[in-house]
Amino acid sequence: MINNVVLMGRLVADPELRTTTTGRTLVSFRIAVDRSFVRQGEERQADFIPCTAWEQTANFISRYFHKGSMIGVIGSLQSRTYEDKATGQKRTAYDVVVREASFTGSKNETGTGAFGAPAAAAAPAQPAPAFQSATRADFEEITDDEDLPF
Repeated sequence: MINNVVLMGRLVADPELRTTTTGRTLVSFRIAVDRSFVRQGEERQADFIPCTAWEQTANFISRYFHKGSMIGVIGSLQSRTYEDKATGQKRTAYDVVVREASFTGSKNETGTGAFGAPAAAAAPAQPAPAFQSATRADFEEITDDEDLPF
């Protein structure tokens, strides 16, 4: 059976880091994910997806992501049932349990630089190193076809 969820979106609020009574850390957050289809003349719609991460992944998310940050997550969909206290009816809630989280977008889009520092404090971009072009004399021809490693 397969239960894989891959999402990319923006955090709608700062992640909430908590510790359970048994000492495990978890973080809860919601991601706004834009829908791909937009009817002409209407605004783009988004889905707000609740997510939970545990232990090291939770610490990573709470340390480096904040409201508005772009995030990519991989996890699984879990459901739970509960009784609504106001009406007494049974309800079902769905949550993505995150196994992996990744930075997405550029530093300017997320508003942070390396390791969560503000973008203005990030090191300035260095120009790409200059490379010299190679000539045929720079390469040695292999004449023995029998001992090729592939």
